[in-house]
Amino acid sequence: MKNPKQPAGSRVVSKGYMIFLVILMGLVSQLDSWLSLIETKAVPGILAQFAISASEFAFYQGLFGIIVFGVFFIAWFADAFGRKIGIMALVLVMGIPTILVVFLSLNIYIFLLLYSIIIMGTTSNLWEVPISEEAPAKSRGLNGSLAFLIGVIPLYAIIGSRIIDTYGWQWGYGVMFFFMLILMLLLLFMKEPRRWKNAAEARGNKRLGVIAALKKLRKRDAKYIVIVTVVYLAWTISFKMATTFGGFYFVEVLKFSDSQFNSILIIAGLLLPISAIISGVLLDKVGRKFVLIVGSVGAAVCFVALGLTAIPVFYQAIYFFMAMVLAWIYVYLAEIFTTEVRSTSIGVCVTGARLGYVVGPLLASLLTSLFPTMQGFWIVGGLLMLAPLLTLFARPLETRGKTLEDIEVER
Repeated sequence: MKNPKQPAGSRVVSKGYMIFLVILMGLVSQLDSWLSLIETKAVPGILAQFAISASEFAFYQGLFGIIVFGVFFIAWFADAFGRKIGIMALVLVMGIPTILVVFLSLNIYIFLLLYSIIIMGTTSNLWEVPISEEAPAKSRGLNGSLAFLIGVIPLYAIIGSRIIDTYGWQWGYGVMFFFMLILMLLLLFMKEPRRWKNAAEARGNKRLGVIAALKKLRKRDAKYIVIVTVVYLAWTISFKMATTFGGFYFVEVLKFSDSQFNSILIIAGLLLPISAIISGVLLDKVGRKFVLIVGSVGAAVCFVALGLTAIPVFYQAIYFFMAMVLAWIYVYLAEIFTTEVRSTSIGVCVTGARLGYVVGPLLASLLTSLFPTMQGFWIVGGLLMLAPLLTLFARPLETRGKTLEDIEVER
């Protein structure tokens, strides 16, 4: 029998449980993705109901985006109390406000308050941590990407669009309350990762306070916090611009019909799981840096091309390449930090990146005012996606095929 306190890297998780965990975390990711991306379809209805312009909506969205910084406490909670209860708390934070949107959205301010709490949950990425801690080193990237793949199946575009067209934009959010109930039931069968148990035992099973968690971050963590935060911030601002105002651009500016935009959005959404599969293979077979470079350059080119040509295929390709960058973020973020403060470290990065939920909408408000036909809007979004390439000058560690323990030592 193995010593239960030995490094979890030598502990073999059964194939059946690993499959269950990937599917379960993928479903949590699906809740995340739906609530993040349904606004692409919902925004025109929101603007019409509350009689505000796209620029005004973006401005208010930026102001309320300050709430999103509370995501740090979700991350710390998972380090202090465990991954299982942390993810349960995350699901509740995302799910409960969705039903309130249906019945309490009496004005734009109440809606944005509830919306910002939802988005705070979707920014966590906590669902990737158990996979990183349980998956074999050689397939950690693939397992993480498979969960990501489940999360980005475009149900929001295929089903969500029909729900909004039939029942109104509020139920585009509200339907996820029932999905939350299913997830809470499934989470009862999740096991606490051995790596987290070992870290808790090493500190005498004492609760890890917020200040104590922050103090455990070391100087060498700062380099990777900056690297991931820069990549994630650029991604957040650019993709937030694309998902929030994609529907507005095609329907209001280019005068596409709702059905035409639905078709564009479905194809864009279908490219997300395709990108996730390709990214998962490339992450493990070629390397993390390669995926980051291809995703960033591809996204930048497509943003600029959309602004110059207004051809829908470039909007759809944005989803493909941005998903590659996000796959890198999810996998790298969950493996580069030590187990004891992995979630807290992620929380610091995510909190920094979520500045994009303030800056992005405020920038969108400015750009939609300056460029009524939105050419400059898309070009600026593309230029921002060149920022991740600058992080390569810091020579981040290539983690392909390495155990979490090896990564910690090499860092």
